[in-house]
Amino acid sequence: MNRIEKKLKARAGRKVHIRKRISGSTARPRLCIYKSNMRLYVQAIDDVSGHTLVAASTLEKDLKDVKPNVAGGEKLGAVMGERLKSKGITTVVFDRNGYKYHGVVKALADAVRKAGLEF
Repeated sequence: MNRIEKKLKARAGRKVHIRKRISGSTARPRLCIYKSNMRLYVQAIDDVSGHTLVAASTLEKDLKDVKPNVAGGEKLGAVMGERLKSKGITTVVFDRNGYKYHGVVKALADAVRKAGLEF
């Protein structure tokens, strides 16, 4: 097993352990992040009904120029925070999706907190 396979396997294990412990509801949805080499995606999920309540990604027209780096995470987090507040959601459960709480993940979480949400 090479280095990349080990890294992906470790992330998958972290993801399983995290998802065993957290679950979102309508009042307190799960804020899930996904990052690729080109894009960032974040969505608020109600696990009880299995629906996405709010979503934001760098595929959107007004966020096309956002890169998947710390500055991009801050911009996307601010947009997501505003969308959640407009839907009347004040608290969320943060799901880092197996990623380490560092860099882009931390920047996005801090920006959502700065927008006024609690988790």
